[in-house]
Amino acid sequence: MPGKNADQAAIVLFDGVCLLCQGAVKFIIKHDPGAQFKFASLQSDVGRRLLQQYGGARAIDEPMNTMYLLERESLYTRSSAALKIAKKLKFPWPLLYALIIVPQGIRDAVYRWVANNRYRWFGKSDVCMLPANGIKERFLDL
Repeated sequence: MPGKNADQAAIVLFDGVCLLCQGAVKFIIKHDPGAQFKFASLQSDVGRRLLQQYGGARAIDEPMNTMYLLERESLYTRSSAALKIAKKLKFPWPLLYALIIVPQGIRDAVYRWVANNRYRWFGKSDVCMLPANGIKERFLDL
């Protein structure tokens, strides 16, 4: 289970075999110099446990269809998770948070469209991503 530092960090749960999702994690790491985010793949024991603990049955039914952000014991999904993550990255990415004014139904419809096509457009790996040595401590499932 996550340690003391992980409890204080925001945790991004992602599809570890999705190449788009892997790219998003690398992007977040690159633009998060304060290391505010920790990560766990949805395929890992840690990821499944956190999803079950904070998301309940709703999240368990379709875990791979969205990226999740666990922050202060609240679980955010889809566009809300993405925008909350962007808000904490270094400038100019927090400007994207202005899109929060777009109704969630519209934001999530676009998110679902990309999510439903991500394997076809970006590909899929046979295994979950293995982080480089300098960032391993940010992954809870290693």
